Amino acid sequence: MSTPSPDDLLIDEALVRRLLEAQFPQWAHLPISPVPRSGMDNATFRLGDDMSVRLPRYRRWVGQVEREHRWLPRIAPHLPLPISEPLAKGEPGEGYPFPWSVYRWLAGETTEELVDPVQAGKELAGFVRALQGIDATGGPGPSWSNAFRGVPMGDERDSVAVEARVRPKIEALRGIVDTDAVTAVWEAALAAPAWDGPPVWIHGDLATGNLLTVEGRLSAVIDFGTLAVGDPAVDLLAAWKFLPPEARGVFRETLGVDEAAWARGRGWGLASSLPVPDDPYYADPVRVEAALRHLDEIIADFRSA
Repeated sequence: MSTPSPDDLLIDEALVRRLLEAQFPQWAHLPISPVPRSGMDNATFRLGDDMSVRLPRYRRWVGQVEREHRWLPRIAPHLPLPISEPLAKGEPGEGYPFPWSVYRWLAGETTEELVDPVQAGKELAGFVRALQGIDATGGPGPSWSNAFRGVPMGDERDSVAVEARVRPKIEALRGIVDTDAVTAVWEAALAAPAWDGPPVWIHGDLATGNLLTVEGRLSAVIDFGTLAVGDPAVDLLAAWKFLPPEARGVFRETLGVDEAAWARGRGWGLASSLPVPDDPYYADPVRVEAALRHLDEIIADFRSA
């Protein structure tokens, strides 16, 4: 029997119910509902009050399932904030061709509305420092299934920050943003000295959608599909994709980030904030507006340096 292509996959509550009935019948009676804002790479559903189900939409992200199940239990005890907790790993079945996961539900919402942005900057920096301090021996390097997050700036592998993707996206934004300024930020990132330390643990995508808050206070970090050991500059993108300007200084100071790493971090932030018409989320005005705002803030930060 042929494997369905990603475009043929219908991932809905009915599929999740069938998978649970076949593999985890103890949970199959619980209510299932899609989360309000599911990710581009995975479909996520709330399961009862205390769990969630996460299913990769595309074959490229299948390796993330094993990565999270293997490594998250090892790093969680060393971190100051709750993180995603895998409870069970599902197998392909019921017409769905990939492994999938059941996680513990973490309360909170994804928002940039923070009651104390400076405190949030300190807490997020503390989380990143703790993550970087965990023994990285044997940890997975950047790979296809983590979108090569954590590779050196200028690496030719197929990441969001590869030249072959970034340059055409910048050109496609001509007339929409100041592409000369965007190009200057990008070229400064490429010119910055490379990371010369040992690879450290990275989350890989510390953007708003992966940072939970409760009553405007940072409460948890989720979605570790891009977890790897590599150049820590990629985790600096949180400075522009989650924190407001008044919190960036304390975030950087708490982490002790030098000019080279900050420039590379701006490059990662820029590369993931280039909304062009061929992006899948371009039709979502909320995502596009946020991306353009982040891009403006990256340019402003570059100009103030």
